[in-house]
Amino acid sequence: MSQLKTLLFVSTTALCVAFAVPLNATEATSNVVSWTPDVFQAAVLGMVQGLTEFIPISSTAHLKVVPELLGWGDPGSAFSAVIQLGSIVAVFGYFWQDLVQVIGGSIRAISESDYDSPDFRIALGIALGTLPIVVVGLLIKFVFREFYEANVRSLTVIAIVSIVMGVLLGLAEKLCSHKRDFQHLSVRDGILMGCAQTLALVPGVSRSGSTITSGLFLGLDRATAARFSFLLGIPAITLAGLVELKDAFEVSSHVGWMPLVSGLISAGIFSYLAIAWLIRYLQTQSTWLFVWYRVAFGIFILLVMG
Repeated sequence: MSQLKTLLFVSTTALCVAFAVPLNATEATSNVVSWTPDVFQAAVLGMVQGLTEFIPISSTAHLKVVPELLGWGDPGSAFSAVIQLGSIVAVFGYFWQDLVQVIGGSIRAISESDYDSPDFRIALGIALGTLPIVVVGLLIKFVFREFYEANVRSLTVIAIVSIVMGVLLGLAEKLCSHKRDFQHLSVRDGILMGCAQTLALVPGVSRSGSTITSGLFLGLDRATAARFSFLLGIPAITLAGLVELKDAFEVSSHVGWMPLVSGLISAGIFSYLAIAWLIRYLQTQSTWLFVWYRVAFGIFILLVMG
């Protein structure tokens, strides 16, 4: 039953994206503003990145919408991906003990052929769950980059997808039981949440939003879904940042290294604070706050555009 619900979640979102993209196919190309952020603006973008990367409201969407609303312009996917490295430093710092335990436990499990070990299951789930977003991400980067920048990174797509993902998160909160804890994670959880993570390549979906939502559909408790979402995101966000490092030199040539460093530091600080807050929040509260925020955020964008 949980697999059916997850399949419904993935297919519904994919259909939404498929219909949303053509709605404003020329918007991104017609409204892009050339923009060189200074140190303060880069710090603001780092703050936006940090506060929204791990909270299920989509960092990519906010990095697109906030500077547009402030009249700054679109920072571009390369700049956004590079400052995500600040978020990676934060998640490594916060979950360092978890990572040491999972990696060390997996090594012991392999040496002892104990493949039922929880640590081994979690590590294998993360590894297999990372493959889908790596494959699709590389295709976008090296094959469909022009189409992606011109059509997918539009405000129309962000608004519609934000609303749909908010509704799906609400359904996961309302319809599913949230009973399984961290010790009962399976390899299947990693694979299915990894497939859901791939949808985050569409601005507005939210990597943490898609993985937490799929985790709730799979019956995980809220804190476990968030915790595993963060661990699952480490390879994906790291690889995205590393792939864009080549473009970082191009970005720095017109942005400058000081704004880039400012954005990285800001993203790291606010990412750590957001992780700590969300883990504590979901231990006692539901996700309805993010459901209503996502729906309101999408409606707000559509109203402003209209």
